[in-house]
Order: sequence, then C-alpha cells, then structure tokens
Amino acid sequence: MEIQSPEIREVTITRYIQPFREGGSLPGLVDADDGFSYVIKFRGAGQGKKALVAEFIGGELARFLGLRVPEMVFADLDEGFGRTEPDEEIQDLLKFSVGKNLGVHFLNGAITFDANVDEIAAEEASKIVWLDALLMNVDRTVKNTNMLVWHKELWLIDYGAALYFHHSWDNWQEQVSKPFVQINDHVLLKQATAVEAIDAQYRELFNQENIAKVLNAVPDEWLIDEVRGLDADAVRQVYIEFIAQRAAQSSIFINQIQYGR
Repeated sequence: MEIQSPEIREVTITRYIQPFREGGSLPGLVDADDGFSYVIKFRGAGQGKKALVAEFIGGELARFLGLRVPEMVFADLDEGFGRTEPDEEIQDLLKFSVGKNLGVHFLNGAITFDANVDEIAAEEASKIVWLDALLMNVDRTVKNTNMLVWHKELWLIDYGAALYFHHSWDNWQEQVSKPFVQINDHVLLKQATAVEAIDAQYRELFNQENIAKVLNAVPDEWLIDEVRGLDADAVRQVYIEFIAQRAAQSSIFINQIQYGR
C-alpha cells in the first residue's frame, strides 16, 4: 500500500451557526464559502493549536488503516468576523482564532455510536484500538465514544486529546516507550480481538517517511513553539520521530491491550 500525501482544501468561514458545548474546546458549526458545513476546531480555544495538530495527525493516520474520517479542511477566519456575536465567550473565541483553523465536514444526521446497540467487526475495532494506543488517545470511552454512525457506517471524530506528550514536550523520548494504561477504558477494547494481526499488517506503514507526509501538511503556524524557541520544522520532526518510534515498539502497547482485555 502506497501512502499519498494528504491534499487539504482551504475554505473561508462565512457564517457561524452554533457552538457545541459538550467539550471544553467549544467547537462550532459553521458554513463555508464552498457551500458545505463544518465543525470547526478553533485555534483560540483553551486547548490551543496543539489540539488542532493532534486532530489532524490522528485523522490522517486513521486513513492509513482504511478507517473512515470526515474530510478535514483548513478554515480561514477573517478578522472582525465575530464582532456581531452577542455571546461574549464566543466573541472572544472568534477574536483569538483569526487565521487558519481546522474544519471537519459535518455529517448531518449522524448519531453517536452506542457500544450496547451498534455492532462492529473485530477487525475494525482492532484497528481503532491499535491506533488509539499508538497515539495515546484518552478520549474514546463509553462516556464519550467520539464515533458516529452515518449512513450505516462508522466514522471517527475528535483526536484532539491524542498525543498528549506534546503538552509537556520536553520528555517526549520517555513517553515513546510508556505503556498506555488508559487503553483499559477504551469503548472497543473487548471487541479488539485482532490487534496482533492488525499490528503485523499495518505497523510498517507507520514509518518516518509516511508520517512525514502527514506532518508536512500541517501548517507551520500551528507548530511553531515560541516558548521553547523551536521553529516549525524542529517541532514537526519530533512528532515524526515520536510516532515512528512508538510504532516500532508497538509490542509495548499491544501487550497492554491484551492485558486490559
């Protein structure tokens, strides 16, 4: 399987429709100039640009495994867009989000995946659990599955809580080989009976060359770390090495998955 570099469209936000208040990052539903609606992850939200980076990386790496992820776009927000917004919290959010944000195609009519009702094949469940363990995604539990059923197919959303090593950042080398104990809370853990087969089939795709294709598509402005004086390429390389090294040591989290099951 040859991995293609992602081609991400750019759109301009034309109308703010409503906020989604379920999460702390206050994403919003908007219309864009291409005629479609998107759920926007705002760069000015409390979790900052790192959440956008994690969301983008997680979504694009899910495609390596053939998993369904709504189309992601770069959504530009013009200065002054939120001046007429009556809600002060949202007005501040929009003010601090001028520039390039991340939009996820809105799956109109989708319903939340319910593990007690909806069936999922062991192969698909194992792919999702494997990737979430690789990326240390803490946010796919029974309380918040971050999976939608749309036209009788399963779609993954919201990787913003993945790759949490980047919030401390300086000890990323130590995080590479850490077991991911939170996998015990994964909503699909019991169904993930084929993780070893998935690991054998797909692990080699998660090499530096392929991961770099994803990271090269991440906007520089999301990556620059002014606090640590790191430019975008230096930060980009850390993500590439972290994910590739963790995939190469996948036995660590495979054992954790099997132990949790």
